[in-house]
Amino acid sequence: MPEQPYRPERAIAGTGMGGAMDLGASEAATLEGAPGGPEGGGPAGKPRSLWSDAWRDLRRNPVFLLSALVICFLVLISLWPSVIASGNPLTCDLAKAQDGPAPGAPFGYDGQGCNVYTRTVYGARTSVTVGLCATLGVAVFGSVLGGLAGYFGGVWDALLSRLTDVFFAIPVVLGGLVLLSVVTSHTVWPVIGFMVLLGWPQISRIARGSVITVKQNDYVQAARALGASDSRIMLRHIAPNAVAPVIVVATIALGTFIALEATLSYLGVGLKPPSVSWGIDISAASPYIRNAPHALLWPAGALAVTVLAFIMLGDAVRDALDPKLR
Repeated sequence: MPEQPYRPERAIAGTGMGGAMDLGASEAATLEGAPGGPEGGGPAGKPRSLWSDAWRDLRRNPVFLLSALVICFLVLISLWPSVIASGNPLTCDLAKAQDGPAPGAPFGYDGQGCNVYTRTVYGARTSVTVGLCATLGVAVFGSVLGGLAGYFGGVWDALLSRLTDVFFAIPVVLGGLVLLSVVTSHTVWPVIGFMVLLGWPQISRIARGSVITVKQNDYVQAARALGASDSRIMLRHIAPNAVAPVIVVATIALGTFIALEATLSYLGVGLKPPSVSWGIDISAASPYIRNAPHALLWPAGALAVTVLAFIMLGDAVRDALDPKLR
């Protein structure tokens, strides 16, 4: 029987050692997110990352699209409220107090004769500013502390754990009543500082647990064996792979911070006049709810829609970034 010529491609695609090598390559490509066929979502041979898979899922999620549309609208009117609301939100006319809808005032007037529509539009700026700044501060501060504690461990991890236990024991609303009652500033910064002060422990624990999980992976151990410094390992290998849970929690927390600002302003310890806030308007309209319910329903409805949009966005991002839900 004549001897068959040796063909490397048949050895690789065949059984035995070649088949084992081919199976290992397929598994490695799957673990790295490489496309596995027509449903890969990218050119053949181009690996996919967690972020590209998440973005592909988000674009197909109607909940994400709806919430993102609402949030984009809120951001736009926060930056340029005069585009859809003419007039000054601080200009009031007592002669029109508690009046219903009228030309130029589709939402009517509140108890002080202020245009409810104009104040509702301008109130979005305050809520979005407080929510974004508080979330950014909490995410950065909590992630740094939690990441360092999770990476180095030891006494720093123990100290951070006990410190977070202390902050978790402080009721948020009660802490706001105590801390903000002595603040005389009418700006948003004391409120943002309070939220960062009491909001970082949750993000810190999430970041700590994520870093502890990621630092046990083989590529981190390989980088350490090759002599990479701790800062390089944390910035190049751990942070990009541990940040997903922090993003999810921070996105959901953004809506919570907006609701917390309105609650504190309603109680009189958050923002104070002449600042324009949905919480201030809800508090001012409460005594007139029977005679002028529109003065309370419109800012309360805007607040509810805003908080719901950010929570829905956070849920959609969580579903897209969690591999267990795929």
